Amino acid sequence: MRRPRRVVPVLALPAALIGLLLTGCTADAVAGTGSSDAAGTTSSTVTDVAAGSSAEEVLAANAEVHEVPDAGAATGTITLDGGTATSDAEGVTVDGSVVTITAGGTYTVTGALVDGRVVVDAGDAVVRLVLDGADVTSSTGAALVVSSAASAVVELADGSVNALADAATYADADAEDAPNAALFSTADLTITGDGALTVTGSANDGITSKDGLVIESGDLTVEAVDDGIRGKDYLVVEGGTIDVTAGGDGLEADDDSDTTTGFVVVSGGALVVDAAGDGVDAETDVVVTGGTLDVIAGGGSGTEPSDETSTNGVTGSASVVVGGGAVTVDSSDDAVHSDGIVSISDGDLTLSSGDDGVHADAALDVTGGVVDVLTSYEGLEAEAITLAGGDIAVVASDDGINAASSATGSTEDTQGDWAGPGGESAGTAILTVTGGTVAVDAGGDGLDANGTLTMSGGTVVVNGPTDDGNGAIDADSTPSVTGGTLVAAGSSGMATAPGTDGQGWVSATFDSAQAAGTTLAVVDADGTVVATFTPTEPITSLVVSAAGLTAGEQYTVAAGATASGDAFDGYTTAGDASGATEVLTVTAGEHTGGAGGTGGGRPGGQAPGRPGAQG
Repeated sequence: MRRPRRVVPVLALPAALIGLLLTGCTADAVAGTGSSDAAGTTSSTVTDVAAGSSAEEVLAANAEVHEVPDAGAATGTITLDGGTATSDAEGVTVDGSVVTITAGGTYTVTGALVDGRVVVDAGDAVVRLVLDGADVTSSTGAALVVSSAASAVVELADGSVNALADAATYADADAEDAPNAALFSTADLTITGDGALTVTGSANDGITSKDGLVIESGDLTVEAVDDGIRGKDYLVVEGGTIDVTAGGDGLEADDDSDTTTGFVVVSGGALVVDAAGDGVDAETDVVVTGGTLDVIAGGGSGTEPSDETSTNGVTGSASVVVGGGAVTVDSSDDAVHSDGIVSISDGDLTLSSGDDGVHADAALDVTGGVVDVLTSYEGLEAEAITLAGGDIAVVASDDGINAASSATGSTEDTQGDWAGPGGESAGTAILTVTGGTVAVDAGGDGLDANGTLTMSGGTVVVNGPTDDGNGAIDADSTPSVTGGTLVAAGSSGMATAPGTDGQGWVSATFDSAQAAGTTLAVVDADGTVVATFTPTEPITSLVVSAAGLTAGEQYTVAAGATASGDAFDGYTTAGDASGATEVLTVTAGEHTGGAGGTGGGRPGGQAPGRPGAQG
């Protein structure tokens, strides 16, 4: 459930992250979703997960996941019959409508128990229950309880249809280790098989293990008034088809007593989660390496985030690491959130958010995969952002990519999130681009670095703001572009250009707006088109930095050209300007108008991020 937003001072971060981020401290505000409960009590601290960690590295540092145990050959059959049951196994007792298994072994359960429960109380033995057309409903508590066992396996027989449903209120709710789910286990639990199981949690959770929970396979449908599927130590999904509807969190691991537990792993399967709270919530790490994960959280991106309930799509207090699979999120709050780091090396993420598309309090690294933020308040946000590979597309009503520091903290903004620039001194957040492709469509700043912005590779295209209070590029210090391709288009009031010590660039400020859909060409002195760009919004500023531009040389910007070659978000490297209209002539390396002075950056006397304010 929701952990209220809080200010995260940099000193509260783990040592490895402090070392990464302390190239200086900033007065800029950063607040994010913390790891506190609704009363503000901290449940755990962010664990030490280094920026850019891979799925393999995170999993290796966590507790070992239990293996599926061998329960031995078939022991007997339990036949459920209305209000009672019979069994041919010595390790089974029947008391009215309560069936208790007291010895290890493999038991096949079939039939219907109208008002009762199946209990495993086998001490240190391993028990495997094969559900083969089993239907258990209880009016007093959980339907299936593992109260003691070394480990338990629930196998869904091939082609079988099974159901478990608990009571709306439990008679033993206050007892120690009292069940709180329709399917409840105090021991490690594994769910496997090729049958189907429907679980209805009317009192609290649907499926809960107080140790580890592994789902190997099966067709699971879970509906719960609170959390859908919960493994306290860990929840690992390796396969199966899983559909969860939850009044709380959809998938959860919540052990806060050990930094090596409390994690969620999705390595396979097809999961659909519709949760009133968080879609996936881990006390430490969420790791996705395969399968498909489709999440709706808090009613989706069109629903206002709640101050009482956390409604992130996928959230891990220490980390969220995606190394494969396909993740689709539609969330009221952040689509992907971590109090620590987010690392994406592979996979496909399609994100719709009422707040941030991807938010990390400390560091966000994208080295591969596809990240498509369809709608958001801010697209990508972290204190240190490194974009080194992959394909990224961001649509944001405010900043597209926002690097903001948490060194001193400050008040929240109107979204209840990081407030951005708030002090007179320059920030020390870091936005670094070394590879990949990045397309940004932003209503606010396109690239916003409350600190430093450096680019040495990749391709970045920004369709920036139309109002003069924001810019396609906004950085506290002069941006450094030494490689790659940068196209930044938008309004001219806050327009910023790179420094002159990197690769060549041109900056054009237009007297009148160039209409959306107009193809603009940058033409060198020989008449060769070196770049074209077709904006999606009216623009009065265009900055292009690419390897073919030479500082000090003059270039003509013409409107009405024809683009040719492969286009990326309206940008190409060739075209035909023979029928175009010359708009202006610019000199590469000289910034015209906006917030940047000659030679790039901001003019002297203006405080970073505060146009017109005297420093």
